[in-house]
Amino acid sequence: MADAFEKVDGLIARLMPRRIPLLYLILTVLLALSVVPLVLYGSRVSQRNRDALTNKEREHQQSVTRGIAQEIRLYLRNMNAQTESLVRNFESTGAIVNVNDPKYAASLDDAIKNFLGVAENVRVVTVVNAQQSGRQAGVIEIAQDEFVRRRMGDAFQAAQLGNAFHSGAFLVKHGAETVPVMVMSWPLAARNDFRGMVALVVSLEFLQERLRDNSLGGLVAYVVDGEGRLVVHPDEKQHTAGQDMKHVPIVQIFLEGTAQASLTTVFQLEQDGERVDMLGTQVAVPELGWAVIAEKPIDVAYLSVYELERYAFYLGLFTILVCVVAGYFLARRLTTPLRVLTETTRAIARGDFSRRVTLTSRTEIGELAHTFNVMTDDLEKYVEQLKQAAHENHELFLGSIRTLSAAIDEKDPYTRGHSGRVAKYSVILAEAMDLPEEEVYRVRISALLHDVGKIGVDDRVLKKPGELTPEEFELMKQHPVKGANIIRPVAKLREMLPGIELHHESLNGTGYPYGLKGDEIPLMARIIAVADTLDAMTTNRPYQAAMDLEVAIERVRSLTPKKFDPAVADALYRAVEQGKLRLTPQMIEV
Repeated sequence: MADAFEKVDGLIARLMPRRIPLLYLILTVLLALSVVPLVLYGSRVSQRNRDALTNKEREHQQSVTRGIAQEIRLYLRNMNAQTESLVRNFESTGAIVNVNDPKYAASLDDAIKNFLGVAENVRVVTVVNAQQSGRQAGVIEIAQDEFVRRRMGDAFQAAQLGNAFHSGAFLVKHGAETVPVMVMSWPLAARNDFRGMVALVVSLEFLQERLRDNSLGGLVAYVVDGEGRLVVHPDEKQHTAGQDMKHVPIVQIFLEGTAQASLTTVFQLEQDGERVDMLGTQVAVPELGWAVIAEKPIDVAYLSVYELERYAFYLGLFTILVCVVAGYFLARRLTTPLRVLTETTRAIARGDFSRRVTLTSRTEIGELAHTFNVMTDDLEKYVEQLKQAAHENHELFLGSIRTLSAAIDEKDPYTRGHSGRVAKYSVILAEAMDLPEEEVYRVRISALLHDVGKIGVDDRVLKKPGELTPEEFELMKQHPVKGANIIRPVAKLREMLPGIELHHESLNGTGYPYGLKGDEIPLMARIIAVADTLDAMTTNRPYQAAMDLEVAIERVRSLTPKKFDPAVADALYRAVEQGKLRLTPQMIEV
C-alpha cells in the first residue's frame, strides 16, 4: 500500500510544474470540500442553540436560588415585624419591666398565644426577664431538648449585650420525627436598661419543603451557613443539619467571600470516588450569613445540548466523508509540509530557537520555510540580546532599590539594616504562605522600600534618642503616606504601594494612616507589618532593648488578631519552628 502511494506521488511530481502556487491547491481543496459552508453554518446554529440552552440552565439555577433566598429574607423580615409587635405589646402593658411579674401573666399569655397563632413555623416562644425567669409556650417537647436549651443560653448572652441572635440549624425530636430548627432572639430593654429577651424556636421544615420542590431533574438545592455547615437539605436521610460542606468548591467560594452576592460557575465534585463536573449557583443571604446553593451535574444540565451536538456531528461527519476520497491526495501534499512547519513553530514558541524547518517543497511553503529559518536566526540573536538587556536592567533596578533602602536606614542611626531584614523576613513569610513567585517578588521590593517616607521626616524627630512626644509621633506617622507619594510616580513600583503605605495599619482599625480594618488591608501590607514589628522588637531601639526571638513571637501572638493577620502570624510560627526564620542582626542583601 505504501509503495502504491509512493508511485502515485512520483507520477504527480512529474506531471505537475516545478513551482505549484499554493492558491491552486487551496482552491482545489475548497472545491472538493464544498460542503464546508454547510458545516460552518450548522456549527454556528449548533453553537447558538448551545449558548441558548446553557444560558437557560444558568438562568434556571439563578431563578431557583434567588427565589429561595428571597423567601428566607421575607420570612426573616416577617419574624422581625411580628416580634417587634410582640415587644410593643409588652411595652404598652408595662410588662417589659419584668415579664415574670404575676400581675402581667394574663396579658403575657394572651400576647404569646396570639403570636403563636400568626407566626408560621414558630414551635416555641420564650419570654424571660433579666434573671432568666419568665414564660414559655409552644411545643414543650422541643423546648426541653438539650440542644434548644443550650442555644437559649447563647441567645440570652447575646441579649445581655443588646444583640439579636440566630443560631445555626440543628435537629430536635418532635414526636417520632426529627426536624431541623433554629433559635432566634431579640433583647428586651426599657429606657436602655436590659430587661430580658424574647426567643423563638423556628422550624425549618418549610424551607426544607421549598428545597424539595425545586430539587428536580437532577438539580439539588440546599442552604449552608457562614461556617460552611449545612442548614437544610432536601434529602434529610443522606444529609443532616450541621454537616460540614466546605469540601464543595462553590461553598468554598461563598466562605472565602471572593464572589459576588450571586455567582454561577462550573466546578468538580467528588462522588463515589470519581470527579464529576458540576454547574452550581450560590446566592448569599447576608441577613443570616447563609447562602442558597444549587448544583447539577454538567452531563444532566446540558443533556439536550449534547444531543443536539451529537446529531450535528453525525450529519457533518457523513457529509465530510463524501468529500474525503476526492481530497485525500491533495490534502496529503498540503498537510505534510504544514505539519513540519507547525511543529517547528511550536518548538520555537516554547523557546527552542535552535530548531529549524527542514522541508523540501516546490510550493510557496518551501519558500516560507527558508524565510522562516532566516527569521529564526535573527530572532534568536535578538532574544539573546533582550535577555541580556533585561537581566542588566533588572540587576540595575534591584541595585537601585537596595541602595535607596540602605540610604533610608543610614538616615536613622537606630535602624541600620532594618529594611533589609524586614524584606528578608517578609519574603520568608510570603513563601511560608505559598504565595506565587510574582507576589513574593512584589512583597520583597515593597518591604525594601517600606520606610522610604522617612526621607521626608525631620531629622530631629527621626534621630531623637528618647521617646517621641505625641506631636513628634504624629510627624513620624506621616512617613507611610510620604513614602507612597514618593514611589507613586514610578510606574514599575505602583504594585508595591500597598506595602509602603499601609504597613502600619491594624486589623482592628487602630493603625495609621487611614485606620483600615480587616480585609481592607492588602495582604502585602499585613505581611510587612508582622516582619517590621518582629525586627523592631528584636533589635535595640532608643525606647527598648532587643528581645529574644521567643519573647518577640509571644508578643506577636498576643497582638493577633487585634493587630496582625492570624494567617500571617501562623506563617511566622511555622517558619520559626522549621528553622527558616532566624534573627539576622546584620544587613541582608535580598
